[in-house]
Amino acid sequence: MLSVKHCSKPWKLLRFVSVFQGNAVFHCVLFSKIMSKVSEVNLAVKCRPEGFWSAAEVWIKKPHVVNKRLCGVKETEYEALGSEDIGHSLARLTGIQEHELAEVFPFLQVYTADCDHKTAGSWCVGVRTIIPKVGPTCNGANLYKEIVVKDLISQAVTFLPIEETKEGHVILRKSNVYQIQLEDKAAECVLSLHALRPDHWFSDGVAYPKLSWLTAELLPKLARWAIESKSSEFKSTLSLIPVEKYSILYQELKNKYKQMVKVWPEVTDPEKFVFEDVAIATYLLVLWSEERAEKGVTSKQSFVDLGCGNGLLVHILNNEGHPGKGIDVRKRKIWDMYGPSTHLEEKAITPSASFLFPETDWLIGNHSDELTPWIPVIAGRQVISSSNLVLALKDHLISTKSSYSCRYFVLPCCFFDFYGKYQRRQCKKTQYREYIDFISEVSAACGFQTDEDCLRIPSTKRVCLIGKSRSYEEPEGELAEVRRTDYIRGRQVLHTSSTNVTQKDHSRHNHHEDGQEIPEPGREWESGFQPRERTETVRNCAALPRDLVDGVVLKVAKALLELTAEAEEEENTCSLKDTNKWNAGGSLSVREVAELLDSSTLQTLKKECGGLQTLLKNSHQVFRDGWPMELQLNVF
Repeated sequence: MLSVKHCSKPWKLLRFVSVFQGNAVFHCVLFSKIMSKVSEVNLAVKCRPEGFWSAAEVWIKKPHVVNKRLCGVKETEYEALGSEDIGHSLARLTGIQEHELAEVFPFLQVYTADCDHKTAGSWCVGVRTIIPKVGPTCNGANLYKEIVVKDLISQAVTFLPIEETKEGHVILRKSNVYQIQLEDKAAECVLSLHALRPDHWFSDGVAYPKLSWLTAELLPKLARWAIESKSSEFKSTLSLIPVEKYSILYQELKNKYKQMVKVWPEVTDPEKFVFEDVAIATYLLVLWSEERAEKGVTSKQSFVDLGCGNGLLVHILNNEGHPGKGIDVRKRKIWDMYGPSTHLEEKAITPSASFLFPETDWLIGNHSDELTPWIPVIAGRQVISSSNLVLALKDHLISTKSSYSCRYFVLPCCFFDFYGKYQRRQCKKTQYREYIDFISEVSAACGFQTDEDCLRIPSTKRVCLIGKSRSYEEPEGELAEVRRTDYIRGRQVLHTSSTNVTQKDHSRHNHHEDGQEIPEPGREWESGFQPRERTETVRNCAALPRDLVDGVVLKVAKALLELTAEAEEEENTCSLKDTNKWNAGGSLSVREVAELLDSSTLQTLKKECGGLQTLLKNSHQVFRDGWPMELQLNVF
């Protein structure tokens, strides 16, 4: 239902928008006040002040989630003030005399504020720099700044755009000053948007969107976020690197490697994989550039990408001057297209002393699946001196050769433990959050101080973990190795808890007192790791025996035909209709279809990706599906 409230004040109605979100209906009215020239938009919402501030912080800190033409923002520290200090603060930030801000102060309601506003901390003032996405014809130098004024008592946040002239003077763009406020009106809360000079509003389509966009796009989203008021499980994207550098470099690499989409020989989606690897490469290149600047070095970091897949990430990093290689158990078709400057090796990777990289700066695990928990271990393994080798063997250690300065980057995807699929243990977290926490735990056990960040890639699995520094000093390496090995053994015990070790084996000389075997130098660190097969297993039901597939198809088709046979026979008996009418079959749900099959057939299908549904979809010439999933015999 649409409705507009009557108003006795001289408002001029410009626009009405009704926004539906779930069961909630937001009524959005855009007015222009003739006398004060203030534009106001109202949305009735049911939320608390903390919900409003949660929504406002998204727009302040992450405007790119709404405005897709932005890359992000940089913020200064916010200054807590009382109302008496606001004028001085704005004059200092803008370089404008206080008397020249006479039009802005009433808009902020500084002078009409109650006594609570005079208390220090009732206002917060800071500056955010808006970073637009860099276009093909843009040099990336266009940055926009806004003074953000938070009124914590009146639940309002005001944005004052400032620009710097060629002469170096700072000016306030009064035409684009606007305010978002949560107002308590009668029995309902109203989320409102006010513009200082709506008739002079300037829009460049980037940092200055149209006023209609703010009302039709931004305000409804803020209303929804205020109601949901859910905090994210993960950090904001690109929290560890400069966003402006990322934006410029990403556009450069995107233009440089976009031709890969046209020649992509793999069966995977080229746009997703090309631009995802471009984004990951951009992140690493900026991260490494910042690391070199921090350490005061110029030589580019070396790397090894474990489980490199299509090798595009390795190709980009090699092309950008970083020495390194990628290793994967299976060669891809696209490898031959990269040329000799891209170093890729087809080799099975088994965590052991033979797979350590003492001269490598960074280990990379980009969707490395079963290798993901092992990468912090491989990066963290340390040298054990020959004099301590016997003692090390008694403590279930091995001689290793990793560098204390080795760092790692992992982007977890599929959920693997050291010895198989990861088993969930916490129901209060999402499976993805729990797995990220597990890899962080592995990293800490391996002696790393771990950072977490979120990438901007076209994937739901976007959280990366980075181990740049150690939590122990280099002379403490042997003690750290003991802790590292004990942790891995503990995970192995959890994985093999159903395996009983007989007491008589405990006394054997090559076993620990708890019955576990001491590995020989050079052997795998722990038994039980299963590397990926060199030949990729086809699990889309295409490799199933033909007799099994035909048997299932015929049984389901027969059942569908029998559903309507009896009904049609009865209808034809009572009428003179054509008895030769085509029988198109009835409908069955997937569950009903499964009940037609024996247990051995179902177990075979369960091992395939998608199982029974995949098999039936593969027979699209016979069946068609809908939602909810039902199957019908096609009419030819």
